[in-house]
Amino acid sequence: MKDVTIRGANWKFEDINPQSQEVILMVHGHPFNGTMWKYQHEALSDFRLVIPDLKGYGASDSDFEKIFIEEQALDLALLLDKLHIDQVHLIGLSMGGQIIVEFQRLFPHRVKSLVLCASLPNGETEESYTNRLMLADEIETIGMLQYTKNDIHKYINLNELKEDAEPYQHLFKMMSETSAKGAVASHKGRAERRDNTKYAQTIAVPTLLIAGEQDYFFTLDSIKSFAQKLPNAQLEIIKNSGHLPNLEYPEIFNTVISKFYEKRK
Repeated sequence: MKDVTIRGANWKFEDINPQSQEVILMVHGHPFNGTMWKYQHEALSDFRLVIPDLKGYGASDSDFEKIFIEEQALDLALLLDKLHIDQVHLIGLSMGGQIIVEFQRLFPHRVKSLVLCASLPNGETEESYTNRLMLADEIETIGMLQYTKNDIHKYINLNELKEDAEPYQHLFKMMSETSAKGAVASHKGRAERRDNTKYAQTIAVPTLLIAGEQDYFFTLDSIKSFAQKLPNAQLEIIKNSGHLPNLEYPEIFNTVISKFYEKRK
């Protein structure tokens, strides 16, 4: 992995196929890191792939009190500046989807297309705000290993992906090795994110929404309803998948994104 300093913090990132002209910036969710996209590398071999560990996650710095969605978007723009990359295709999963919509809002001239996976750009309700802060307190108390043991079943469909499967082991490793301090800081900042639902309805660039049929965090009905309001979007549903279709059903997921990106080469 390469490293770069952005606003005083050290970021780690992969830069794959740097000779390619078209660039996809791949933004992971919580509580993961950039390796969650390893199942897509081969399918996207015609593109330059910039894959960071976000602030608070993976090998990047994680010693923060609060990390906002808006600052993650800003720092991604500064990362692209350092790599002399002007425009990108954006793909983000869950929290990563919220970050790339915020990136689109702040830097619309830099975005060629969007792929939102298992994600909605909504803000918190009063109830979900309280629950997110309670979850931050819980992680601070029990740590990420115990949190992973308690909650990993929410991220994937265990009826389909068994515990001895490589993707499950990879997921367990990503989650359990995430910095508890980084996860807590991210939850605290994410709790205060802006609601970009109405803004998203003005996005004109080609947009692909991908949903897992059995997603625990974002219901299929809510994603379908959101997709219908976007002017230039298509929706693909991965049958039997939980919250991580790129990891649970990589062949199907890769076929879907390959068709979308075929037009962007």
